[in-house]
Amino acid sequence: MAPFPSHVNKTQAITLAIIAVYVVVIALLWNLPFVRWSLWPFKMLVIAFHEFGHAITACCTGGRIESITLDPREGGATKMRGGISAITLPAGYLGSSLIGALLIFCGFDIVASKVASIVLGVCFLLTLWWGRKDWLTILTVLLAVGLLIGCWFIAHAEPLRFVVLFIGVMSALYSVWDICDDLILRKVNSSDASVFAKRYGGSSACWGVMWAFVAVIFMAIAIVAGLAAFPESFSEQEDDSKDFIPTR
Repeated sequence: MAPFPSHVNKTQAITLAIIAVYVVVIALLWNLPFVRWSLWPFKMLVIAFHEFGHAITACCTGGRIESITLDPREGGATKMRGGISAITLPAGYLGSSLIGALLIFCGFDIVASKVASIVLGVCFLLTLWWGRKDWLTILTVLLAVGLLIGCWFIAHAEPLRFVVLFIGVMSALYSVWDICDDLILRKVNSSDASVFAKRYGGSSACWGVMWAFVAVIFMAIAIVAGLAAFPESFSEQEDDSKDFIPTR
């Protein structure tokens, strides 16, 4: 990794500003009626990351996965047998936060965003397997995949990194949005945090805030790493992108 730059250049400053705008926009869209549907395809993917976190840690701690269900309007659920719940319960939020942090890191560079977009496209399509097969879910997920593909053919995929950044911010802070939604705004008692509190003590709000804090730390580390690893300007990144799966 390159040494951390002594100053933030113009390209990096624009990226940081866009990340800040994304945080505000997603926070608004997450809760506003009628317009929150615009987040559904991305919410499907983030929910999938959350459930995959549960599933992977369950398998790693001796558990067995029975089913995974996804619904952007009702949330997701991973049914499992066995596993260590002290690890599997927080792994949903922390797993999606970690994946989001990696996407934010990739979003600082066009070539890295190309690699990330390929993985994202596959994950988007996989969500259709576990998600409800209604027309709205299918349409929104396919539109999201189309957005990723379309960005490859614009200015040597320069816009692609801003889409990757958007998904990264949404996933990195999913625990913040969802915990606020469940524990503060809607007072839902069946969240991962509430189940964890019943089994291991403490309050659901306390555990939720702790997991949200870890998510913010992950995001901060990703931003610092992105600034250090990708100091190139937009034009330099575009030149590099021409040699990696060129589209123009």
